[in-house]
Amino acid sequence: MKIAFIINDIKTEKANFTTIYLALTAHKRGHKVYILGVGDLGYSSDGHMIAQAKTVGDQIFKSKETYFKAISNSKPTSISSSDLDVLFLRNDPSEDINSRNWAQNAPYIFGQIAMRAGVIVLNHPASLSNAINKMYFQHFPEILRPKTIITRDQKEIEEFFEDQKQKIILKPLQGSGGKNVFIVDKNSKGNLNQIIEAISTDGFIIAQEYLPKATDGDTRFFIMNGLPLQVKGKYAAMKRVNKEGDIRSNIHAGGKGVKADVDQEMLDLVQILKPKLVQDGMFLVGVDIVGDKLMEINVFSPGALNMISTMYEIDFGQEVIKSIENKVLYKKTYGQYVDNITLATL
Repeated sequence: MKIAFIINDIKTEKANFTTIYLALTAHKRGHKVYILGVGDLGYSSDGHMIAQAKTVGDQIFKSKETYFKAISNSKPTSISSSDLDVLFLRNDPSEDINSRNWAQNAPYIFGQIAMRAGVIVLNHPASLSNAINKMYFQHFPEILRPKTIITRDQKEIEEFFEDQKQKIILKPLQGSGGKNVFIVDKNSKGNLNQIIEAISTDGFIIAQEYLPKATDGDTRFFIMNGLPLQVKGKYAAMKRVNKEGDIRSNIHAGGKGVKADVDQEMLDLVQILKPKLVQDGMFLVGVDIVGDKLMEINVFSPGALNMISTMYEIDFGQEVIKSIENKVLYKKTYGQYVDNITLATL
């Protein structure tokens, strides 16, 4: 198959990112792989999505580093949606806040154009467009989520702070990687107004119930086709332990990854997510779990799958690419009789 991965920008990509891991896995399985940034997209006069993409030949690569170096140094190749079987949307719109606002929604618009040419687009682009900020999280059952308000009103946040016995989490509605996440308690409430002002410059504020178990970190859990991603009885899950003195367990924020103890409570929680994820055509997502609650759902570019594969010595990326291969087979067999949003989670 011919598969293209859309990232934010090849200049900001790194060899140890999950997208490069998946791209190399597809390359090793004999597929033609293209990698392109959001700014490399375009629309042609014949109605196709076009792009300037990076690709390599049939050579063998021993590591992600050598593959990424070859991709980065390759000359751009002109491609069209008529050339592709699959378009995998792996950009993070939060990375383009303020600096490149035009880039946030662009992949989902171009992805819908690619669908018209029969390209399988993952995750489903219209659903991704609706999930561009953390408000998407609020569409999942309330039993799964910490108590939350979303507002720009300082008084509402102050009242919520009191209702939660003077201990809450504050963070921006749009963002990732643990950026601008604060804990406010009775000892730091003097900074509450300043924190609200700082976060609100970027839009709405999420005020969230503090979960005591968060001090032990969280678990990044991968879901594919609405089901837990697992191989040989092992789940693609990693416990992320906070850096001392920091409430954030994100790896980018200094958190440390260790093997996760996946229990039935966690599996029951993940199972409840399935109907909504399938309904929205969310092929591969990462959820962050604390105790019996979901903290976040990453439907754009969930990371750490490569780290989890190394940790368990299991190639979870193989399962992801195999699943995409099956979708291509279904598409060739059924054609227009099965739509993209359905194919995404088959």
